Amino acid sequence: MSSQATVTLEEALTSGNANMDIRLRYESVEQNNALEDASATTVRTRLGYTTGEYKNFKAFVEMESISALGDEDYNSKTNGKTTHSVVADPTGAEMNQINLSYTAISDTVLKWGRQRMILDNARFVGNVGWRQNEQTLDAFIAINKSLPDTTATYAYVYNVNDIIAGDTNIEAHLLNVAYSGLDVGQLSGYGYLLDFVDAPTTSQQTLGLRFSGSKKIGSGTKLLYTAEYATQSDYKDGVSTIDADYLLGELGASSKGVTIKVGYEVLGGGGTYGFSTPLATKHAFNGWSDQFLATPADGLVDLYVSVAGKVAGIKFMAVYHDFSADQGSAEYGSEFGLLAAKKFTKHYSVVLKYSSYSADTHGVDTDKLWVQGQVKF
Repeated sequence: MSSQATVTLEEALTSGNANMDIRLRYESVEQNNALEDASATTVRTRLGYTTGEYKNFKAFVEMESISALGDEDYNSKTNGKTTHSVVADPTGAEMNQINLSYTAISDTVLKWGRQRMILDNARFVGNVGWRQNEQTLDAFIAINKSLPDTTATYAYVYNVNDIIAGDTNIEAHLLNVAYSGLDVGQLSGYGYLLDFVDAPTTSQQTLGLRFSGSKKIGSGTKLLYTAEYATQSDYKDGVSTIDADYLLGELGASSKGVTIKVGYEVLGGGGTYGFSTPLATKHAFNGWSDQFLATPADGLVDLYVSVAGKVAGIKFMAVYHDFSADQGSAEYGSEFGLLAAKKFTKHYSVVLKYSSYSADTHGVDTDKLWVQGQVKF
């Protein structure tokens, strides 16, 4: 008899592990428009518990609370402060995650309930982890690793819990198959079929391939490369104008602790529709000032360069973006960003982050500053 078979339900419930995550952040936003500057000091507290395993089942529950310290001199998207610039961190408390997993099937994990989900680099499916209230999915997920060097993920998603505590009624099928058996990198193929129940004309399907890897080219030097292509079209009752392509090419090198990358990303647009990523972690792409959370109808071309390194245990990064239209010759604007981050053991970290967007034909000049400290156990 296995040791698991001798575990009682009471023992499984009481022998689990607790987790705690407290994140304090100051964010300021200055924009060249009629809105008042935003200033937000918020603290996010997460408390979670994972049970022990009982008959191949395991449960996880995580509560989350977000509070504002001082006056709410910002538009959280829910507090009615519409005369201020947006800091999308509304206060409140919720069940961030609650799910049940099952592992009796060989090389397979089944999970049902509210959960965090990130596929590939989060460009199409992510948790928007930068915001205080992350995005989670109410879903059934199956992850299988029975084939060598292969991870196959399927998810049926029936609700999206967004960063402002809203719900999106959806019937989505997400499939991602990643193969890591190549010496030169990982190849992923995916299909994301999204049926928006309350907005059926926006329903879409995205099919794509992604390849990313690295190769040693000398003593202590690595060549880094990524290529990705996806096509997007209407799905179910989606309108026929949903028709656009996605393209990414990235090349870089890493040597002596310094990494330099140059990238070219295109979210296609034909004048009536721009390629969209409704389940993505958008803040991580196309500039930290969040000017392109929605792709313009003429599409978006993002030419960027980044330099990252570490000095005295402090991670530094600088990134520059040049934004323009995919269709036509419009120059949207440019952005410069800086980041410094430091970890103190595995439990404590601080982040200083800044972005400055200079508008040409899209948006307005925007400066954002973040100062953050975090404790995790």
